[in-house]
Amino acid sequence: MSARVQARLEALGINPFEAARRGGLQRNFVNDILIGRKRSLRSATMPALARALETTPAYLNGESDEPEISGDNDTTLVRSRMVPIVIAGKVEAGAFWEVDEFDQSEREIIFDVPDPDFPQARIVAFNVAGDSMNDLKPTPIMPGTRIVGIDYGDLAGRLPLRTGMVVVVQRTREGGHLREWSVKQVELREGSMAFWPRSTNPRHKPIIVDRNLLADDGQTVEVLAIVRRITSEVPI
Repeated sequence: MSARVQARLEALGINPFEAARRGGLQRNFVNDILIGRKRSLRSATMPALARALETTPAYLNGESDEPEISGDNDTTLVRSRMVPIVIAGKVEAGAFWEVDEFDQSEREIIFDVPDPDFPQARIVAFNVAGDSMNDLKPTPIMPGTRIVGIDYGDLAGRLPLRTGMVVVVQRTREGGHLREWSVKQVELREGSMAFWPRSTNPRHKPIIVDRNLLADDGQTVEVLAIVRRITSEVPI
């Protein structure tokens, strides 16, 4: 596998870290394959790696000698138009947890089409816990659903925040050691910005900060993503 990964990197003219970024994988994921630290892949990550290297899982597994994506298979054609999306984690208002800077755990990956308005921006997804947005109009965000959005950093200022937007907000404390991810709705104010919960539960409170997104109480607030879609699975 390492030899075939290396061959695809050379064919595409990219390094292992760029390949990992394209596949929504951990930064050292591809490099660990090259140096022999990672010798097997989970079924969930193999398609993401193949997509990043513009090839097929069969080629990487040694089951095929054809490195290019073939148009003979309908599934391959559909997958070639889709991009890997990393489930970044859980959003839950009021739940702070300690940040693990050395977390190397593999993230769950799903596939979906690029955003039609910003096709070059990365797509990110989060699993929703808690009831802080269960009264959002017109579509409530319920516990157990999944939200999919555009990575806000990738937009590079092309999409300014506007009142009514639904966003994923990161709030940190204690110098960044504690972190909360939550979903909020934006409200622009004179000289400040408010991130509102939309909930039937009165314990959820808004985050109100000045325009540089630095809270007065020592917390920092950062917009991670603009929510574009809410999904949920129906049991069978």
